[in-house]
Amino acid sequence: MRVKNKPWAKDKLAEYPQYVVNEPEIWKGRWQERFGKEQPLHIEVGTGKGQFIYQMAKANPEINYIGIEIETSVIVTALEKLIEEELPNLQLLRVDGRDLTEYFNDAEVDLVYLNFSDPWPKTRHAKRRLTYKTFLATYEKILVPNGEIHFKTDNQGLFEYSLASFSQYGMIINQVWLDLHNSNFEGNIKTEYEEKFSTKGFRINRVEAYFPSKEDK
Repeated sequence: MRVKNKPWAKDKLAEYPQYVVNEPEIWKGRWQERFGKEQPLHIEVGTGKGQFIYQMAKANPEINYIGIEIETSVIVTALEKLIEEELPNLQLLRVDGRDLTEYFNDAEVDLVYLNFSDPWPKTRHAKRRLTYKTFLATYEKILVPNGEIHFKTDNQGLFEYSLASFSQYGMIINQVWLDLHNSNFEGNIKTEYEEKFSTKGFRINRVEAYFPSKEDK
């Protein structure tokens, strides 16, 4: 997807250091101090315009959330949501999802959300997919033992690839939804992409999987 450039976005992000973490590496291992309240920590890699992570934080004040997005002109929309209604349990990072170990300690995160990630459909681009094995290794490192990944996509090819990638890596798949919106799943919070593609008739796929602890392997 082509991102519309917003030349003012960088300055806007800098104006709100209470919401946008400009030097996230200094908080590595200390995120609970940043929030001021020790609670489970959930992160979304590729948070986009922030609708999902914002609504999750609003609905679950007992959990701390971090939305991670590399595109300045996209994450600024997530910031605008935070400005409208302050949520003390939500922070935003404008960083690359490949570098998570630079910003989080081992076993510092409880859950990772991956929502409507770029499918990178060409085989030669497989390493860029957020469910490729090198990304999984990164998530495993920062997640607590038995830490989970919750993944949603409308892209059937990416979903099938991801299920295989999880399995080949040794993850345990808890549940799979092949048509989320026509299932008995409760409490689903839609992303902007999810709303767009579901109204066009695309089925939404979802999976919950976790990394077994060393004792369980």
